[in-house]
Amino acid sequence: MSGSGGAAAASASSAPPAQEEGMTWWYRWLCRLSGVLGAVSCAISGLFNCITIHPLDIAAGVWMIMNAFILLLCEAPFCCQFVEFANTVAEKVDRLRSWQKAVFYCGMAVVPIVISLSLTTLLGNAIAFATGVLYGLSALGKKGDAISYARIQQQRQQVDEEKLAETLEGEL
Repeated sequence: MSGSGGAAAASASSAPPAQEEGMTWWYRWLCRLSGVLGAVSCAISGLFNCITIHPLDIAAGVWMIMNAFILLLCEAPFCCQFVEFANTVAEKVDRLRSWQKAVFYCGMAVVPIVISLSLTTLLGNAIAFATGVLYGLSALGKKGDAISYARIQQQRQQVDEEKLAETLEGEL
């Protein structure tokens, strides 16, 4: 058992996590906190959604509870410490890029709404969807300042003028 744990730790240390792609520490914690709060809201709303006689509402509620478990498993594996594979799943999810997490979390949150559109599913999945949006915003990167943007535009304009001058010289 200790051999497999050592191999997992060695493979985790050799592959750099994708979270280091420009996210600040506070934004990373904001995304994690949003994921945990999204899991709690999905679980509570999923339980309320299952208390009905409509089969589609029950299916949406079960999906929301599954979303809650997956969100907790990915964002806060210490909450699932008695699940044997929790740490390996969390390590694999940490290696994903931000846009991949964004698509995964937003997709998970949209499915119950498609199954059963109600106020409970909308409010229950809102924070989980917001977690995906936060990861998507981090994938876009930091906003540049106006000076660097103007410098890039000036360089592009110079390159375009040089290309135009070369084509005109070639025609003569």
